[in-house]
Amino acid sequence: MIAQGTAAETTTHVLKPDAAGLDAAARMLAAGGLVAFPTETVYGLGADATNGEAIARLYAAKGRPAFNPLIAHVASAPAARKLARFDAFADRLAAAFWPGPLTLVLPKAQRCPVADLATAGLDSIAVRVPAHPAAAEILRTFGRPVVAPSANRSGHVSPTTAAHVLADLGGRIDLIVDGGAAPVGLESTIVACLAESFGAPALLRPGGVPRAAIEDVLGRPLADATAGTTGKNAPRAPGMLASHYAPRTPLRLGAKEVGASEALLAFGPALAAGALGAVKILNLSARGDPIEAAANLFSYLRALDAIGANAIAVMPITHDGLGEAINDRLRRAAAP
Repeated sequence: MIAQGTAAETTTHVLKPDAAGLDAAARMLAAGGLVAFPTETVYGLGADATNGEAIARLYAAKGRPAFNPLIAHVASAPAARKLARFDAFADRLAAAFWPGPLTLVLPKAQRCPVADLATAGLDSIAVRVPAHPAAAEILRTFGRPVVAPSANRSGHVSPTTAAHVLADLGGRIDLIVDGGAAPVGLESTIVACLAESFGAPALLRPGGVPRAAIEDVLGRPLADATAGTTGKNAPRAPGMLASHYAPRTPLRLGAKEVGASEALLAFGPALAAGALGAVKILNLSARGDPIEAAANLFSYLRALDAIGANAIAVMPITHDGLGEAINDRLRRAAAP
């Protein structure tokens, strides 16, 4: 197990998502270990949300800023109600989208057992009920909330396969449950129901549930609070730092032509001018489908980041549906 506050080398075991593997994952969490497991969005790096030392090890393994709050994952809506106070809007959203790729930021319950380190000292908490069967079984067996940010080094591209996790965190965490590729491939949408901060439900991060679907359930527009946080004030939710999800290779957004020694991240049937001269081309969706593009986004960024191009030229991508979340990720990835 990784020593507290360090990223010392350890042996990282990769397990199957069978009964033995899922039980081992729950037991490792109970022992204060770090376990990466699949969710329907991306792979999460799990730690016992009630164990401050385990969370400190998680921060150390990821190199994650201590003021960036973590999402507490639970097995059910009743379990979430032990952590947070729900208003009528939160009740509607939980009923419509849980289990699923929606995170709610809510006022903390009076006796919330989640460690303060996980919430960055805020009086609010981010909670989610994941839909992936492996994640659901680990949470049921473990019986306590689990913080589970994306299972990658902080600021790197989010992982959608166990191989991505091993490449970033091998030797830094205890277990990886290999459940295949994450089906959504994009983090959860985050909505805050904090009347004192926003007055109405507010979109903090676009993600796996489109804005329109949420607004249909609420019967009103979402307030918009997606601007990045770069100062010393704590962001309300993960993914709100201005520079985040960043590959090492610079990104050039809105590219209509490809320059010398650039790789191309394409979208749609028509490629950018000069594409034949690109170092490598990967198309998020040749048919222009935002859902397919979302599923491919992080894997393709990782692949292009590994080839040593001078830059990655990113073609314009629709803002419809999940396109809003894709463009949000790319904008943050391209930030200095």
